[in-house]
Amino acid sequence: MDKKYQKCILTNMIMVYKGDKILVMNREKSDWPGLTFPGGHVENDETIEESVYREIKEETGLTLKSVKFCGIKEWKWEETNRYIGFLYKSDDFAGKIHSSKEGKIFWIDKKDIDKYPLSQDFDELFEIIDKA
Repeated sequence: MDKKYQKCILTNMIMVYKGDKILVMNREKSDWPGLTFPGGHVENDETIEESVYREIKEETGLTLKSVKFCGIKEWKWEETNRYIGFLYKSDDFAGKIHSSKEGKIFWIDKKDIDKYPLSQDFDELFEIIDKA
């Protein structure tokens, strides 16, 4: 019997907000296109929270001063891969936004989310983070 080993990949997503506006990314990669929150993989030499600060800086140009943990989302990818996403939010930041190679970064009103093409599970992620 062939035993399959599971690979677990740790990731994060962060909703940066100010009032009723949220910072989103129009992700251009074919594996997860559409509107999503900035975030990414946790590197081996960092904690999950450290990865949140690093990813926001890399993808948006902003420096977070504090974050709030909001929950976890899990995705099963392919037969043996599992992604665990740690969800955060923050309204405590400094700097000016810029886009990255991951996609265009911009502010939208929360009420306008449905006017954009959304990435997989974005509506569920938004609900988890926004209600936390």
